[in-house]
Amino acid sequence: MTGLEILLVVIVLVLVLAAAQFVRAVSPFIINAVVGLVVLYVAQVVFGLGIVVTPIVIAIVAIGGVPGSVLVLALSLFGVAFVP
Repeated sequence: MTGLEILLVVIVLVLVLAAAQFVRAVSPFIINAVVGLVVLYVAQVVFGLGIVVTPIVIAIVAIGGVPGSVLVLALSLFGVAFVP
């Protein structure tokens, strides 16, 4: 191996380790967002709640997770927002 090949291997290894650290740090937020979206979907399909799904609703649920989906559901049930 030449010096350039060794340097490239080291750079790729550092990038892979940095990506693994990033995924490890962000994974709880991703899981929370997915669970929140599942809660919103279940509320619509199983319980028949009429919630208008807009980009704002998806952003609230993706950022807020389960509490965000509960907030959207509560606002929809009380007729404040996200009502069809």
